[in-house]
Amino acid sequence: MSNVKQPTLFQAVMPLLILVVTGLFSILHWKVGMYLPIITGIVAAALLGKYLGYKWTELERYLFEGVSRALTPIFILFMIGLIIATWILSGVIPTLIYYGLEIMSPSTFIPTVAVVSAIISVATGSSFTSIATVGIAFMAVGIGMGFPPALVAGAVISGAFLGDKNSPLSETTNLASALVGTDIFSHIKHMMWDAIPAFIISLALYWYIGGQYVAKTENLEQIQMIQNTLDQMFNINPVLLLLPLLTLYITFKRLPVVPTLLLISILGGIAAIIFQGSTFSHVIQVMTFGYKSQSGVKIIDSLLNQGGLTSTFDVNCLAIIAVALGGILEGIGVFNSILNSFIHKAKNTGSLIVSTLISIFVVGFASGVQILAIIIPARTFAKTYRERGLDTKNLSRCIEAAGAVGSILVPWSVPALFAQKMLGVNPIEFIPYVFFAFLVPLFNIIYGITGFTIAKKTYPDTVTSTICADQANKEIHLSNSGPY
Repeated sequence: MSNVKQPTLFQAVMPLLILVVTGLFSILHWKVGMYLPIITGIVAAALLGKYLGYKWTELERYLFEGVSRALTPIFILFMIGLIIATWILSGVIPTLIYYGLEIMSPSTFIPTVAVVSAIISVATGSSFTSIATVGIAFMAVGIGMGFPPALVAGAVISGAFLGDKNSPLSETTNLASALVGTDIFSHIKHMMWDAIPAFIISLALYWYIGGQYVAKTENLEQIQMIQNTLDQMFNINPVLLLLPLLTLYITFKRLPVVPTLLLISILGGIAAIIFQGSTFSHVIQVMTFGYKSQSGVKIIDSLLNQGGLTSTFDVNCLAIIAVALGGILEGIGVFNSILNSFIHKAKNTGSLIVSTLISIFVVGFASGVQILAIIIPARTFAKTYRERGLDTKNLSRCIEAAGAVGSILVPWSVPALFAQKMLGVNPIEFIPYVFFAFLVPLFNIIYGITGFTIAKKTYPDTVTSTICADQANKEIHLSNSGPY
């Protein structure tokens, strides 16, 4: 590696430009997903690596190192597939849908969706869990009432990401604070400055836009049809609502995430045997291949044909090749070249905050994986923030805003494709309604330019306080509270 060259800014941008262009064509025109664009990006990065002097064995190692980062999230997604399957089979999600249609008012439905999704995510520390459980139920309720699916999905995702961002149990929250060297509760408290106003404005927008459809949502016949169909298919029992409550309790115990999710799925299987009369063999089949609804009611079948280990294959395969791309881009210095160019052009605090956010989005658009959009900017910018007398909790707040939350704005990102899989809405359709993800970075830009809420701090030794890559990698393995 002694003879390798560092990529120029132009060279570094080329693989990302190829990825974004092919990605846009693939999603908007060819409609074949992101597999081929990401592989094209890997090929472009590999060719650049060879031009810079890297050996193929070195490039191969970068690919493997990238993939290794996805192993724990992949297992988590498998466990979520099990939970969805057993919660449908047991009647938990159908019961949530049934009573949701019974008690929720159309006039406040969309804001309520965002609030409840946020509560579940705060409690579990996982936006994915919230989307995959109550999110599915809300989609059925909202469609049954006559709301546009994209609007309901946007509210679910906004709430889910607010909760994930501000939960002490969240992987991204723990990781972002640890990587920049600030304690998690100072990090969460500092994020309230962007999270609270962004969510309040989001709720106001959901209330206003949702109100445009209230007059069209009094479809009592369709609501009654959905409830009757669910009542015929499942034993609708309020006792089943104890399982989500038990899930929250188990999560608060902060047990290792994969065993915890496995336990929750097993409890769902037991509930299916007790309340729905399912056989052990049927439970195993549904856990493997997912629940197959044959009610004949399109809304119900489209939302309940979910879950199972096999349902997560597409998302997991995409995650593997995405983090492989991120590994090779990081290995050959593409990210460092781009991010360092932003640092050099940031002459004051406002431009540094803006440069940080743009850099995070660049990594996110290039890789489609939250964890890379968190790790790489944290490594690159932490020293600069210390040298300029800025508390690193300003950096961790930006990382959460653009890396953890902003990742949902990337149509080919793992979170966006996961939400599509669970909620049945194309990312291009729901992204315009994820108001929270747009507003949080915007507030950080405003704070950076005005200086409001930007915390100062004097560091006695900026060299020794700089977090090295080894420490960052260590934190990745320690942080295991949720996926991506």
